[in-house]
Amino acid sequence: MQELHAHLNGSISEETMRKLLSRRNGPTADTKMMFDKGQTATLEDCFNMFKLIHQVTVDTESVYMVACDVIREFAADNVKYLELRSTPREVVATGMTKEKYIEAILQAMKDCEKENLDIIVKLILAIDRRNGVKVAMETVNLAAKYRESSAGRVVGIDLSGDPKVGDGCDFIPAFQAAKAKGLKLALHLAEVPAVEETKEILQIVPDRIGHGTCLHTEAGGSQDLVDLVTHHQIPIELCLTSNVIGQTVPHFDNHQFKFWYAKNHPCVICTDDKGVFNTTLSNEYSIASRTFSLDERTLYQLSLQSIQYIFADDSVKADLKSRWKTWEAERFPITT
Repeated sequence: MQELHAHLNGSISEETMRKLLSRRNGPTADTKMMFDKGQTATLEDCFNMFKLIHQVTVDTESVYMVACDVIREFAADNVKYLELRSTPREVVATGMTKEKYIEAILQAMKDCEKENLDIIVKLILAIDRRNGVKVAMETVNLAAKYRESSAGRVVGIDLSGDPKVGDGCDFIPAFQAAKAKGLKLALHLAEVPAVEETKEILQIVPDRIGHGTCLHTEAGGSQDLVDLVTHHQIPIELCLTSNVIGQTVPHFDNHQFKFWYAKNHPCVICTDDKGVFNTTLSNEYSIASRTFSLDERTLYQLSLQSIQYIFADDSVKADLKSRWKTWEAERFPITT
């Protein structure tokens, strides 16, 4: 499987959270840091939980620990390619700069490679729309800097944060600058109804769309948005449990996956925040299978096709496709 939409801090497991809580003052051990299965919440509830998590990831040691554990856990879930995304953070009290934050994650990636885990990991730097355009440009420059110095481990830019805050169009110059520097764009778009904002941002043709909950007309979008996305064949990162718990989608069977899959549009099943939403990528595939009656062969094809949308170079894509084809021959032998 490929995981293309995983926020680092939102992917912290309960076990890692216990380790973090034991090493510093902050939220107490009985503070809930994840939602129970079947629970629903609001987007505000979700972002409030992220604020609690940030209270225990305030130095490079904790960031390094989190990144190592998250990578190992995705590898244990049989994820072979992982793109983590995170907003560079500065914490003056601990001496953690944005550069040190990024370098802690990159060091974790390097050290996990030495463990011979069967997983390839890349990093996307996130622009939080709450932080403004100046900070966004700083993030683009940091991504470009570390793309060169990290042997290609930094691959792109994300737009995330509370979708109800500000105007995403303000960040278009930052997106254009990122593209000019050779960075890929994976942008959270249309998490809530925002037709004009989404339409304007789509003009720059991002490489992938995060969620896309409200693109189609039945969910508060428009046919123009659908036409733009389908014309450019922009892949959509679809996070079922996240959307249902956050109530941007009322039930699994209302999920936008159904709309886009019926159009044979590029779809990638993802977790979003596996820790906060108490899930795994395997579980997300299982939910899609049960909800939309997808058999094992169809799930395999979804996973295989998602390789085309990763932000790695062609050699990595070719290697992954070769491995998938080998598994296909073993799992689905041709019988005569």
